[in-house]
Order: sequence, then C-alpha cells, then structure tokens
Amino acid sequence: MKIGMIGTGNMGRILVESFVDSKAVPPENITITNRSIEKAFKIQSKYPDLHVAETAEEVVRASDIIFLCVKPLDIHPLLTKINKNLTSDKCVISITSPVSVTQLQTLVTCQVARIIPSITNRALAGVTLVTFGDNVEEDYREFLLSICSKISTPIHIKENVTRVASDIVSCGPAFFSYILQRFIDGAVSETAISKEQATDLASQMIIGMGKLIEKDIYTLQTLQEKVCVKGGVTGEGIKVLENELGDVFHHVIQKTHEKFDEDITEVKKQFH
Repeated sequence: MKIGMIGTGNMGRILVESFVDSKAVPPENITITNRSIEKAFKIQSKYPDLHVAETAEEVVRASDIIFLCVKPLDIHPLLTKINKNLTSDKCVISITSPVSVTQLQTLVTCQVARIIPSITNRALAGVTLVTFGDNVEEDYREFLLSICSKISTPIHIKENVTRVASDIVSCGPAFFSYILQRFIDGAVSETAISKEQATDLASQMIIGMGKLIEKDIYTLQTLQEKVCVKGGVTGEGIKVLENELGDVFHHVIQKTHEKFDEDITEVKKQFH
C-alpha cells in the first residue's frame, strides 16, 4: 500500500524514518509534504526514493493511507481542504489525542483511525496506541498493525483512556528523562563525580534496567525488592523518594488532563 504523510515535524519525521529503517514500508511507497517544504526535502535527501509533494492534495491522490501529522486544531481545516479527494477506498490516520475517531468520521466518508506514536518508535521500540474507526476494512487493519508492529508494540485503546495512555507512552520519555537528569545533577552537586561520567553511568543503568524488564527477568516491583536490601543504602534513598515525591505524579496526570480538556473544547468548536 502507498503511504502519505502530511506534516514532517518531530513525529511525522520519526514515523517516516522508522517505517523505512524497519523495512515496514519501502521509501518509494511513501509521499510526504510539509508546510515548510524544505523539511520534506531534507528527509528526501536521506531517502532519495521517497516522494515529496508540493500540496496535501497531491499526497492524498498518491496514497492509500494518509497520516495527518499536524496539530489538533489543524486537523479540521486540513480535512475540509482535502475531503473531496478522500474516497471510500482511502484511510486517514490522525496521530493526535484530542481529535477522536468519532469526530473524524463525522467529517469524512473514507476510513479513519487514530495511531498515536512515541519517540521510542525511532528505536523500533515502545508502543503505538491504536483506535480503529467502525468502517476500517480488515485488510487496512492488518496492514496498519503489521507496519506498526515493525516499529513498536501496537496496543488497542478505548477513547476514555486515550490521554492517560498517551501520557505514559508518548510523554513518559520526556518526564523520565527529566527525572534522570535531576538524578544526575544531584550526584554531581553532592559528590566529586563529573557530569560526563554520571551521565554515562545513568544512561547505561537505564538501558540495562530496560533490558531486565524487556526479558521478563524482573518486574518493576521485583526490581525494587532485589536492589533494596533491608537496612541498606538503597532503602535509605527510597525513604527520601517516598517522603519527597509525594503526589507529584498525581499532579502531573491532573495537569496533562487539564490541558487535554482545553484542547478537546477547542476541537469540539470546530467539529460542531
């Protein structure tokens, strides 16, 4: 099948590079465009067989499946613009959480789905969050799950957990890299270790920890139990975390949902 990408910002580019590098989609089957067309040509310089279109309409005409890699409030005007080219044999994919599959179905007659990627997909890892519309044909479902499985673990989610699921798989890398950086800063501030060495040690630690979980050697809970020996150094550190972290992650989820609700309100105005 032919793939189209409208928008080659951070996530659009990650999807293109991941699909090509994983051999999920050959570059000659991909057509891309971007508001700043230079960004699209920059990707083409890396994958010369990939096609660059001047307009979104050209991408739609050249593609069976069209990924809309644009901001939530740009979805409605974009779909309105390209709607006449969205025949029933095509499938539109939104990658943004505030626009529901149900809303997409009210605006277009083609097949629709939502696939929310993560920056971890660039390493052909992590999760993609998948929600199919009612009208998505079986061959499209199988193809989309197939290409997503080459770059991630695709997981079906319901609309009511879209935001929190996205918080975990899409926002999570930013949240935990921030925490890891603060961990490094504390080590450098309180001891004689250099920032370079602390960063290298912490990076290798998090990679190793991921492999332990990936290989089902330990769960998150058993990892703590194995490292945290009663009366030991780790236990003292855990006590500090228990006392000082408090409800920080409750507040993180509350704040992301507040912003999500704001975005949903603005999107609803467009679709109604």
